[in-house]
Amino acid sequence: MPPIKREPKLGDLIEIDRFGYQHWAIYVGDGYVIHLAPPSEFAEASSSSFMSILTEFAEVRKDLLSKVVGNSNYRINNKYDEKYTPYPVNKILQRAEEMVGERQPYSVYSRNCEHFVTELRYNKAECAQVRILPSYF
Repeated sequence: MPPIKREPKLGDLIEIDRFGYQHWAIYVGDGYVIHLAPPSEFAEASSSSFMSILTEFAEVRKDLLSKVVGNSNYRINNKYDEKYTPYPVNKILQRAEEMVGERQPYSVYSRNCEHFVTELRYNKAECAQVRILPSYF
C-alpha cells in the first residue's frame, strides 16, 4: 500500500485512484473503511472497472483499507469541509456501521460511492466526478 502523509482519522473520506475514476470510502478505525461497493469492487482492488456503470445495486461493505486500496494510490480528501459542516464523528460512524451489509440502489450518476460517503459525512450526497464523465456513458 502506498504511504500517505498522515494516518486517516475516524470519519475521514478516502479517495482511491482507479483506472478512469476514483472509488471512495470512509475511515472507521482499526484499518477499516466502509464503502458502497458495486460488484466490480467486490473481489480486490485490481478487479475494479467501468463495469460498475452497468449495475443497479451495490453493497455497503466494511473492508480493510489495504484490501480496498490494493496497489492503487489513495489520499484523505475531506473536500467539502469548507462548504458543509461534517456530522459529529460518532454519528458518522454509527450511521455507516448500521448500513453494513445493506444492498442499495446504485447509479454512477446519482448514487455512487462518492455520493454515499459524502452523505454519511455531511448529510449531502455530492459527487464532482460525474460532471466529467463522457456523455456516452
